[in-house]
Amino acid sequence: MRTEIASLGKFGLISRLTDHLRTNNSSTIKGMGDDAAVLEYSKKDVLITTDLLLEGIHFDLTYVALKLLGYKAAVSGFSDIYAMNGHPKQLTVSVGLSKRFSVEDLEEFYSGIEYACERYGVDIIGGDISSSLTGLTIGITCVGEADKDKIVYRDRAKNTDLICVSGDLGSAYMGLQLLEREKAVHTGEKDFSPDFAGKEYLLERQLRPEARKNIIEMLTETHIVPTSMIDISDGLASELLHICKQSKVGCVIYEERIPIDYQTAMMAEQFNLNLTTVALNGGDDYELLFTVPLTLHDKIQTLEGIHLIGHIVNEEEGANLVTRDKTQIPLTAQGWTKTEE
Repeated sequence: MRTEIASLGKFGLISRLTDHLRTNNSSTIKGMGDDAAVLEYSKKDVLITTDLLLEGIHFDLTYVALKLLGYKAAVSGFSDIYAMNGHPKQLTVSVGLSKRFSVEDLEEFYSGIEYACERYGVDIIGGDISSSLTGLTIGITCVGEADKDKIVYRDRAKNTDLICVSGDLGSAYMGLQLLEREKAVHTGEKDFSPDFAGKEYLLERQLRPEARKNIIEMLTETHIVPTSMIDISDGLASELLHICKQSKVGCVIYEERIPIDYQTAMMAEQFNLNLTTVALNGGDDYELLFTVPLTLHDKIQTLEGIHLIGHIVNEEEGANLVTRDKTQIPLTAQGWTKTEE
């Protein structure tokens, strides 16, 4: 069954998508249903982040299900809040869509957002819907909170700080390459079912990533407040260079210490891609990159899922990568298009 959006109208559609929503956070005084949401934050600082996602640029509906797209869109906002050592609490969702989308399509998209919000304890408090002449456009604004003395910025890294990263890197990018390859192979086929057996982890990292709430909770439990932090959405090299530039420092990271999953390594070999380049420049990992004082060396080594990959140096020394053969080379952010030759 397909219900045309025009049959409901803008406000009828919004009601259908949101009337069942309930709020759970005490900071949400008023969510949906008025000209603006009402929030109350008295003892903590408010964190706000916005993401804009465009069809054909940030996602491809050939292989991305709308429910997964909704989930990933929400998680990308949550990740930005966690990168400030905060906790996401509210979310607004704005959508521009063309006539090719039905009411059921939009319900599928919103179901992914709702599921993400349920898992992370976030309230959906507003948004907007508009017609569009070109595809699907998504605007996400996430509001979070943090203790005033616990917020972590990008510009506070200091000389001798340790550089740490959570999880593993490059897997989401290799998942994207796998999807793009199958799309190219099956171009023109209406219904195709590629065999992704044994590659599920890579696809999950690309299609349904998770924000690292557990890492923030672990740092809180161990009384560790990073000196700087950023989430890895555009690649390790790019994000580390952001920290270095804003903190006015340099860095040294070690190729052999960059965490890489086995499936990522196998797929990089199949695609004839340099594994370190993939790990340094692959986006959408949503891991946390952070620095801590040198005095926490022994403590940070005991934390599960945290990898020590280098250290901060004086700005004059620049940003460098030490290769496996002990050669030091400048660290650069390569950037990617969807597929590489």
